[in-house]
Amino acid sequence: MSIGFAEAEEEIPGLRISALAVDLEDDTVVFEHRPELVLNTASVGKVFLLHRLLTEVDEGRRTLEETVTRRPVERIEESGLWHLLQADTLSLHDVAVLIGAVSDNAATNTLCRVIGLPVVQEHTRALGYRDSALDDIVRWPLPPGVPRTLSHGTAAELVRFVRRTALAEDLTRPSADLLQRWLGAGMDLSMVASVFNLDPLAHYAFDRDVWLWNKTGTLLSVRADVGLVMSPTRRIAYAVLINWPRGTDSRDRALALMREAGEALRGRLAAH
Repeated sequence: MSIGFAEAEEEIPGLRISALAVDLEDDTVVFEHRPELVLNTASVGKVFLLHRLLTEVDEGRRTLEETVTRRPVERIEESGLWHLLQADTLSLHDVAVLIGAVSDNAATNTLCRVIGLPVVQEHTRALGYRDSALDDIVRWPLPPGVPRTLSHGTAAELVRFVRRTALAEDLTRPSADLLQRWLGAGMDLSMVASVFNLDPLAHYAFDRDVWLWNKTGTLLSVRADVGLVMSPTRRIAYAVLINWPRGTDSRDRALALMREAGEALRGRLAAH
């Protein structure tokens, strides 16, 4: 099916889209639109933080049973749950679960301190990602001199990340499976994933022959959804990133386009 990415960019000044979906079973491109375009990906770059954590576990430098204590300055509201919890100390495993499940800002900041943001960024570059990264911790308001984006990326590189995670190319198989499990707890199915009508609180298993894990990013001018959707016989890695100018409201159009992308994924799975 045709997705109206190009038409939307022509109709809405400043709207920018990077999108790609690839069937991992035969490398068929399900859809693509400017896959090399670098865009603001909001919280999507938190996946690189989780990947670095598991790399250090694989190397024997950390265990997920280690505990960390959140500092007051790391407590950021909005996205997440930890700012509502009484416990200040959690295991690294539980911190990672909060990031995967609810994109937890406080957990992100604490884990960034423990691992080191420069370490995460160098790790990302070493994996070959040149146009995708976690840019900063979560801050609000943004002080002068810090990055204006939490993360940035391209659909091409983020689909590569999904593929390599699914195939355990960079992590041991247990760690790759664990990363997918954390992301499979993600509760935001409002974008590309919305078309599958899955239970947002419990979808890490086949439901009507669909299994999905993903990471999303949301800002007033950003919608981003990156993940893997599976049937019993197919796996499709996808990324749809949409940015529009601040001060305009293109959210509904962006979400409609993302649902179109989801329909294309569903059609590919149904056909095979």
